[in-house]
Amino acid sequence: MRVGNLLAWWALPVLVADQLLKFYIKTTFTIGQKMPLIPGLIELQFIENDGMAFGWALPGDAGKLALRIFRVLAALAIGWYLVHAAKSGAHKGFLRSIALIWAGAVGNIIDSVFYGRLFTKSGWDEAARFEPSEGYASWFMADVVDMFHFTLEWPLGPWQGREVFPPIWNIADAAISCAVIWILLNQKRYFSNS
Repeated sequence: MRVGNLLAWWALPVLVADQLLKFYIKTTFTIGQKMPLIPGLIELQFIENDGMAFGWALPGDAGKLALRIFRVLAALAIGWYLVHAAKSGAHKGFLRSIALIWAGAVGNIIDSVFYGRLFTKSGWDEAARFEPSEGYASWFMADVVDMFHFTLEWPLGPWQGREVFPPIWNIADAAISCAVIWILLNQKRYFSNS
């Protein structure tokens, strides 16, 4: 399978959808603003994440910069691996999954590297504006836009009333998570020749 096809049919749609939704949320919602998407199951809730998955962060500006550099290096490594795996004839499903992981990584890199220079600061009482001349942070120092929040609660047992999945995430995060789960579920098929 050609890498160009993987990028055009799998990675690019994820990147475009991710960035369009983030642009909409960032310029329309204020921090913390919520809107039901599927009542009782999922809502849009705008937050900005200055760290990584589940809000984990490295302390200070040095930690933030180190995380951004790590993300860029990881995306480069995933891209290199995708090209190598495609040339070596890896399973199409595996290649599609790696393309989704790469797209998710790049989607979050775009936020953390560029959004600080492209948007004004999001606030609790005012949505950000697309203003490249008035950015709120320097290169590599912006926050990632997250917006999906499961509102489903455990129905029974000791966890009754607690959220099933409290973290707030975005399309890029979903692409990475779904692709990793898909690889795990199909590993026998994907790696049967290994």
